Amino acid sequence: MHELGALNVAHQCATLRIDRLVHVSGIGADPNSESRYVRARGKGELLVTDVFPQATTLRASVLFGPDDKFVNTLARIARRSPVLPLFGRGLTKLQPVYVDDVADAALKALKQPISQGKTYELGGPCVYSYRALIELVLGQAKRRHLVIPLPFPVWNALAVVASVLPTPPLTHAQVMLMKQDNVVAKSALSLADLGVNPTALESVKTGLVHARA
Repeated sequence: MHELGALNVAHQCATLRIDRLVHVSGIGADPNSESRYVRARGKGELLVTDVFPQATTLRASVLFGPDDKFVNTLARIARRSPVLPLFGRGLTKLQPVYVDDVADAALKALKQPISQGKTYELGGPCVYSYRALIELVLGQAKRRHLVIPLPFPVWNALAVVASVLPTPPLTHAQVMLMKQDNVVAKSALSLADLGVNPTALESVKTGLVHARA
């Protein structure tokens, strides 16, 4: 999907002489990454721009919204388990971005000729450590839990065990993603350059609200 799927879309756009294309990728996309997932997104960017050089690339951070799989997953764990394990010591930095802001960025990019051929990194107004996000969810849920740091080798072992399940709750790719910060680079073009004011995580009704139930 991230490689050939993206290439096919870009190829059809070029063949049909479509003027504008926005390719949505992710912060940290790298064709040389050890992570298969991150590597695929990096290769996808290269394949798209090879056949459609004027494509605008949007690299989004972790997405959040009413039905997201990030904050809502944390909220479900907060409701069901008295113990919350951390990836490592929970120091990985994340800059969650609101899904509607990413959609607005795509629309604005399509309307702004200056965005052609450029790459934008999209993140929210705040940078959190993973531990801080966990504590935010717990605070909104108004529940007390035992937060336990869990070394990454243990997470890797759990991912191997989970891989035999039809729908693994944990994958090796997810573990690798949590080893690296996912924030907008200081030198990168951002939401502000597209005229989008980033939305704070705390202001959106996500799992942070539902966790109180």
